[in-house]
This record gives sequence, structure tokens and C-alpha cells, in this order.
Amino acid sequence: MKISAAQPFQIIYSLYEHEYLGYIFESFVVHLDEKGKLTLQHQNISSKNASEFASRLDTTDYELIELMDQMQQEAVIKHFNKKNVKPEEFFPKIYDNGKNNDALKAEIESYLERRRSKILERIQGKWLYEMGNDGEPAWKKIEVLEQKATVLFHFRRNEENTHYFPTIKYNGEKVDFQYKGAYIICKSPAWMVLEGKLYSFEKDVDGKKLAPFLNKKFIVIPKNVEETYYNKFVAPLIASFDVYAKGFEINSERYNPIPILTISELAGSGASMSLFNENGNGQTNVENEKILLELSFKYGPFKFKASNIGPVSVSVDKQGDSYTFHRVSRKLDDEKEIIQFMINSGLPIRNSKAAISKTTAFAWLDENREELDNREFIIDQKGRSSKKYFIGEYKISVEVRENIDWFDIHAVIQFGKYQISFKELRKLISKKKLEVELPNGEIAVIPESWLNEYSELFAFSEEDENGEPKLKKHHLALVQDLENGNLAKVTMSKKLESLKGFESIEDAPIPQNFKGKLRPYQLAGYNWLHFLNQYKFGGCLADDMGLGKTVQTLTMLLSQKEAGAQGASLLIMPTSLVYNWEAEAKKFTPKLKVFTYTGTNRDKNPEKFAKYDVIITSYGIVRLDIDLLTDYYFNYVILDESQAIKNPASNIAKAVRQLNSRNRLILTGTPLENSTMDLWSQMNFINPGLLGSQSFFKNEFLNPIEKKNDEEKTRKLNAIIKPFIMRRHKSQVATELPEKVENVQYSDLTPSQEKEYDKVKSYYRNKILENIEMQGLNKSQLLLLQGLTKLRQIANHPKMVDLEYNGDSGKMQDVILKLDNAIRDDHKILIFSQFVKHLSILAEHLKEKHIDFAYLDGSTKDRQAQVERFQNDSSLKVFLISLKAGGLGLNLTKADYVFILDPWWNPAIEAQAVDRAHRIGQENKVFTYKFISKNTVEEKILALQKHKRKLASELITTEESFVKSLSKEDIESLLS
Repeated sequence: MKISAAQPFQIIYSLYEHEYLGYIFESFVVHLDEKGKLTLQHQNISSKNASEFASRLDTTDYELIELMDQMQQEAVIKHFNKKNVKPEEFFPKIYDNGKNNDALKAEIESYLERRRSKILERIQGKWLYEMGNDGEPAWKKIEVLEQKATVLFHFRRNEENTHYFPTIKYNGEKVDFQYKGAYIICKSPAWMVLEGKLYSFEKDVDGKKLAPFLNKKFIVIPKNVEETYYNKFVAPLIASFDVYAKGFEINSERYNPIPILTISELAGSGASMSLFNENGNGQTNVENEKILLELSFKYGPFKFKASNIGPVSVSVDKQGDSYTFHRVSRKLDDEKEIIQFMINSGLPIRNSKAAISKTTAFAWLDENREELDNREFIIDQKGRSSKKYFIGEYKISVEVRENIDWFDIHAVIQFGKYQISFKELRKLISKKKLEVELPNGEIAVIPESWLNEYSELFAFSEEDENGEPKLKKHHLALVQDLENGNLAKVTMSKKLESLKGFESIEDAPIPQNFKGKLRPYQLAGYNWLHFLNQYKFGGCLADDMGLGKTVQTLTMLLSQKEAGAQGASLLIMPTSLVYNWEAEAKKFTPKLKVFTYTGTNRDKNPEKFAKYDVIITSYGIVRLDIDLLTDYYFNYVILDESQAIKNPASNIAKAVRQLNSRNRLILTGTPLENSTMDLWSQMNFINPGLLGSQSFFKNEFLNPIEKKNDEEKTRKLNAIIKPFIMRRHKSQVATELPEKVENVQYSDLTPSQEKEYDKVKSYYRNKILENIEMQGLNKSQLLLLQGLTKLRQIANHPKMVDLEYNGDSGKMQDVILKLDNAIRDDHKILIFSQFVKHLSILAEHLKEKHIDFAYLDGSTKDRQAQVERFQNDSSLKVFLISLKAGGLGLNLTKADYVFILDPWWNPAIEAQAVDRAHRIGQENKVFTYKFISKNTVEEKILALQKHKRKLASELITTEESFVKSLSKEDIESLLS
């Protein structure tokens, strides 16, 4: 019956027993008669319509209604079953004893108990009734008692058994509750209805402990099970509640707690390696083995687990046939403070236990030894095996001293009174076998901190002819890292220390026969190269494009000639750069005797090299002639555009590593394109062993940096390579360069272009996302790259993918307009695209307009002639250049406009293109225009570039492998 909120009403709460769910509450509004009494007119209300009756509801009513809604059978079904099931189908199936649904039934009961408890906490002062069998909500009123009742548990032990029963008191008066029709409506904690009254209890009595006595006077505990019953049932009862006993003693006792930390093996024991027994060869890999640390507290003669938190714990003592229950008061604040100390110190303790790796466990014990002693911890050991762990003091002290050609390592490693050698420890740690058997039979576990702090020292150190440990000089940064971290005492010359900061390197004399003048930053680079030579270090000159890496290198080689250095130096480069090096050598260092070792008709006789100072050749020739070239001992081997050897497994990388020389250098603007492995390959060429083996580098640096974005590993890698890389940006040093103005030109797709774009996008989106679901992200990269490339081409001009396309392109219209204006205003323009097809479409337009242009792509034979035409012919305004052909070795300072027709995954490649014009020799302001089609993948690439993690910008990183870094969410965004 619908109740009107305009008429007098009262909210009531009604209790009834559900066939399956136990006691349930419902909320009702009941119409009141003119005397303010309840009538038979009532209406069930819920959270959905409660606001209609807001005039008589308070905050607690709204909370009660919400909780009761959650108890209704429909709400229970919805919570535990996502399908739409009727109650008459759900409950008989779940509560069928033959269906083995005990776990689900327990979950449902727990769900309901939590809500019963919350309702009963709030029900005081409300109108509560029992529901009649006919559904009448206000059948019988229940009085909610304000005070809590108390329970006293009685135990009477005699020679045959023990009787057990509770008594209840309310306001000091005994409550006669047995055989009176009482019932428990909530067990945790207990709430009981007796003769129209609702009782709650002090100390949160468990209703299960009262329920058996509603219709039973007492429970008998037979003699044969009393010991088990006393320990498992009576002791916890005595700890939590008031107990009166006859036939056994209950003593209350107080002590101060002493923490006990028990160590035991959780998994695996394995053999140990004895470092004091030459025949010992059993080794244990403990990486995956764990130690269980368990906290307990000793109170006088009693020991209690820290997880059993409560104000009182009870220990049962049986002497002959007599029992004494020791009721020990716990100092919980003291215990909690101990637990907090352990958590704060980095131990992941939960429920008084921490299961961690052996290395971490013993490192923690060692690091916190003093605090554990101050807090009077008892360290105990237990376990299945007879293995006993060493828990004494761990010490490692390292001293590094500079020698003539290397660093000597002196180390002392102690476990208590026992010492082991650095050599033996290194053998273990390099294999990650970290258990050591001491002479007294105890097992020492090498702390994880040693593995972390000294991993590079163990990995990079070598042994001299006497078996003593040493480090190559190029591991300078590692030595400085150890010193800065107070991990080693270091003795080093001031001269070597100066390699940390290039500004402190002494000036080297400029060669007498150098023609020209080095700019200040070029002079600093030359001094750095000279310094590396003194220490026989390899180096990487990684200045921005256009800052003169070539002239700095030639100056250094001329200095070598004038200093009487023996042997020719080998310069290896892409074929397209040979002419540039020849021209630069002729201009700045004409006294250098240069021999160009290229061409199919080259004289394959390395003996002739001795007549020259510099041999210029290409990567392709070196790969072909490596067997011949290894016969000559060069003064320098220098790689230009050294990213050519970024893949350590490539034939060219293998070939250049075989070359013999006194010194090695690499020159590159982008030492890192795809992955940090590019860096390893090039660093390993100039300073073999600097970054360890390939597998060590992958595990210690590549994976943590690229997969986990580990900042500490990035910092450490940067510190290692920093002394051997010189990197200057134009913005830092070439202050005489004119301003560079960058613009982004957004273009709208034409209607016909948009139609083509949407069609292809829809096709590839479905195909790519389906492929990701079926085969995973990694196996979908090729399809993704294919789809993105096609979308990018259509965003440029649909004719790039469909020769039959007769429509136009919004971007091409904007490019032509901007180009026509620039030509009219007498500017010279470089136009870059990574798509030759894109350049071809623009070339057709230029031909139709009879506009002359220079052109360069991978198939161009007269590369230098095209460059000279553009540089020297003032009437030639346009130079079309493909990315692959024009990214290196071009000096095009006559241009003052640069058009980027399509955005590239790697912004650094775009910067290289602009650097063809914005370099030393440029006198005009350089304007760059990047053309982007709006609402396409091009625009989204720009956004992603800003948010994608760079591998590590401190490592001079540029990220070519943009596609590999995309997540599924990124892909969905790109294709949306």
C-alpha cells in the first residue's frame, strides 16, 4: 500500500528469518492514526524512495536503509552472481548440501554478518519489530537495551570430566536465558533476542559460544580430550573473557617483553661452497631461495607469536594431572613499536612474518645489527636441515690505487673472525652463488647490498699475471663512484681526476701547419682528444651536426704527425662522406698525406699505408677487405657516423673490432638510436670491456633502463661513459649561429582525402587490435608499422598508396602555397621527406611550373654535384632531399628555409635535417616548417613524442624504435 508522506507516518525496522540467509532486516514506513499509533497500512522503502520521507528521517536512518537494501536476497544474488538469476533458482542450488558450495556459503554469511553488525550498532533509539508470519512488519516490538550485558564462563573439573556453561548478567542481575526461546541474530559479535529484548555484550562475545546453551544447561568435556580442549578452546577463552574455574588454577602474571626473531629456511637448502677448502666444489645459487623471519615475544618463561595480538595471552602448563593457566598481560604498545621499527627499516613484515630472499634477509640483519642489539633482540634459528647460518658481523673494505696502466684493487672481506679473498668472493658473486661455508661449519650468506654496490667492480675487474685483481684505467668513473659512495678508499693522480671535467684539461699546442682557426669549443674538443691520447683512452666525439667534428679530428691527427707518431691512421665512414673528408683535409690540414682507399680498382696492398698519414675508406670496403687490413697496425682507427656499428652482431661491427691500432675514436651525432645496446657496441669498440660483456650489460643496464625506467642504473651508466663522450649542443657553444625559428603548419584533409584516410584507418584498427588480442603486442608490431605507415602516407597524399587517386591533398596545397611564397621572396628552400614518393609528387608540380630544383635520394649518383649546384647557383631555389640520402654529410648553408613534409618517429632525425642549413657558415635566420595533417596519426605522433619516455636523455639518447615502445592504449589512441 502506498503511504503518503503528507500524512502522519513512522519509519520502523523489521526483523525476520530468511530460509537460506538467516536473520534479515527490512525498512518500512507505517501510517499513524490520529492518536499516533501504528496502523496496518505500511510500505517498504529503500534508498531509491527514502527521500520522499525525508521529513522524518535522520542520517542514521539513511545509513540503516542502505545497509538493509544490501541484505535483500536480490542484492545478495547480484553481488555474488553477475548473471540475472531468480531467487528460486539461485538459493536452492547454492544451499544444496550435495553441491559442495561451502566456500561460497561462507562468503555469503560473512557478507551478511558484516551488515548485521553495522545495523545493530546503529539501531539504538529506533523502532525495531519482529515480522509476523503473514508479513506484518510491526508484529512484535523489540526493545533495544542501552547497556551491554556481561558473560561469565564457568568450568567445573572433576575426576571424570569438565562441565562448561555461561551465565549472563544485565545491570548486575542474572538473566535466565536458557529454554526461553532466545535466539542469536548476529554471531560476530553476539546480539541476542530474549523475550522481546535485544541484548549486546561486553568484550564482543562470539555468538557461537552462546548458541549451544540456548537450549542446553551445560557442555561436558570428556577426560580423554580435555588437554586438547583446554589448549585450543579454554585458553583463548580465558585470554578474552571472564572465567570462573573449579578444578584448575588461573594465574595472572606480568613481565616485560623481549623480541625474538626466528630464522628458518622456506625453500631449498643445496650445497655450499667452502672458500677454505680447495676441494670444495659444491655451490648454491640462492637467488630464488627464501628465508622466513618470524617475530615473537618472550614474557618471562612464556613465548607468544607477534601475530596473536591481544591484551592478554594464555599459556597452559600441565603438571601431572593438574593444570595451570598462566594469564599473561601483553604490553601492546611496546610490541607495536618493535614491529614499526622493523617495517621502517625495510623489512616487509606482515602477520609477524617476512619471507624474503636469503641475501636480503642477512643484509637486513647485518645493516640493523646495532639497533637489534640495543633492543635486546634474541636471534634464533630453526629448520628442517642441519644448516646453521652465520649471523655475526659482515665487513668488506676496498682500496683502489692507481698504477701505471691500471688500478690495483686491495680488499678485505670478513665474516666475524674469518677472512676470504677478493678473488674468491668475485668468483662467487660473478656467478651469483652467494653462500659461503665457514671453517666452523656455519653458512654465511653474502649480503645483497654487496652485490648491488660492488657488482660493476666484480664484473669489470681482471687478474694480472700474478692473479691479483686490477681494473683498466678507463674504468675511472666506476672508481670515482666507489669513492663518492664511501665504498672504497681511492688513491689517484690529480691529472687523471681532471678527466671528470673537461674544462680543467690542459691546452695542447695547435699544430704548426694547421690552416684556419678553431673556435673555443673546437679547441676544447681538440684538447680533450689530446688528453685521451695521453692515457690511451678511446673516445666518442658526439657534437651536434655542424659543429666541426671533422676539423677537430683532423687537427688532432696533424698534431700526431708533428709529434712523430708512427703509422698511418684509418678513417672509416659512409661512402657519401669520403669527398667531404678529402675536401676538409685539403682545406685545414694540407700537410697530412691522405690516401683514399676506395673503389673497385683499389690497390689492395696495406704495406703502402706507411707512406701516408691518413687512410680514408668506407664501411663497405672494411667489411670486404678486413683480412688484409688486420695485417697493418694503425696509429688510430676512427669511425665517422659510428652508429653504423650499433648492432654488435653485424658483419661491419665484427670487422672493425678486428682492426689493430694504438688508439680508437668514434664520431657521431647520434650514438644511441634504437636501444642502449647501440651504446654498448660503440663503447666496446673504443674501450673494450668498459661496459662489461654483452650479457652483463643487458642484465645490469639495458633491461633495468629500458623496461623498468631505473633512474639509478641510468645515472650509473651515464657516469661510466661520461669521461669518454664529448657532447656539445649548438645552443651551448655555437652562439654565433643565427636564430632558428621553428613552426608547425597544420593542414586540413580534403573531403576526398579524409574519406580514404577513414577507410584505411577502420580497416587497420580492427585488424591490429584483433591481432594484439590473438598474438600479443610484440607479434603485432610489423602489422602496426605497416598500418601506421599507410595512414601517414595518406595524410600526406593518397596518391602515395593509390596511383589511381584523382583527388587532391590538403597538405600538398599548403606546401605549394608556402613554397611559391618563399620562392617569390627569394629564399632558398630545403624540402625533406622520408618518402621518395612524396618528393616525386612535389617534383611533378615543380616541373609543371618550370621551377628548377636539385634532387637527392638514395639512387642519386652525382651527390656532390647536386650540393654544389644548390650552394653556388643563386637562381636554384629548391632542393628536394630524402631522409636516408640527406641525413649525413651535407653542408647546405645557402638555404634559409627548411620544409619537413612529414613528421618522423624520431625528432632527432628532423633536427639533423634542419642542421644541413643551420650550421657553421650560415649567415641568415633559418625558418623551419613542419607540415602536419590535423586529426590524423601525424598529430597524434607529435603528442605521443612528448609523453613517451626517452631511454635516457642524459645518455645522448634518440629513440628510433618509437613503435616498440607503444602500449595497447597508445595504439588505440593512434588509431582512434
